[in-house]
Amino acid sequence: MLTKAGGDRSTDPNQQLIERGPTMPSATPSVTLTCHPQTPTDAVRSIAVHVGRAPGGTLAVEFALDGELGRLRIPPPRAACLTHGLWEHTCFEAFIALDATPAYHEFNFAPSREWALYAFHSYREIAPLPDARLAPEMNVRRSADRLELDALVRLDRLSAIHADTPLRLALAAVIEDNSGSLSYWALRHPPGKPDFHHPNAFVLTLEVPSVDSIVDPR
Repeated sequence: MLTKAGGDRSTDPNQQLIERGPTMPSATPSVTLTCHPQTPTDAVRSIAVHVGRAPGGTLAVEFALDGELGRLRIPPPRAACLTHGLWEHTCFEAFIALDATPAYHEFNFAPSREWALYAFHSYREIAPLPDARLAPEMNVRRSADRLELDALVRLDRLSAIHADTPLRLALAAVIEDNSGSLSYWALRHPPGKPDFHHPNAFVLTLEVPSVDSIVDPR
């Protein structure tokens, strides 16, 4: 099981379980998203992300937001379903590209457990994929000052080669406060306005894991 950045999730008695989700593969050390300088906020202290990849084509992404959740608009839990426009409110995002290709996929994960997936032939050349078979498995937890969202993605459902090819990832988040203002968070921001799709945002590389690299979660 993945543990959250900063500690063992099972030790917090105030934590509210919204939806119990899947067991996650082992993860890389956490990386930290930074807020775009044009969209500052003091309601969020940090957003950390763990990413893990298992043989057979599973990608695990865990987002952990620390801040004053009472000052944020966080969508309430709903039935998991494909929903467009999630990026207009609080959501987490993962962009997945095959190494050395301009094509990529964009996943949106909302705290409501709604999700979206888009395919791009190249920069912002979009083709939606409304296919429920591509639905990620999601697990959401929150307390007074922490929001966690885990997602499991079946890479082999994106294409036959995603499971066995090095990947480049861009990780991001859109956070809405109670005034309706949005702050934009990413591993790397290109110059100018926020742009999660920019090629320079794909700064995290995941190699194909070996069987020996997987830790038994029990």
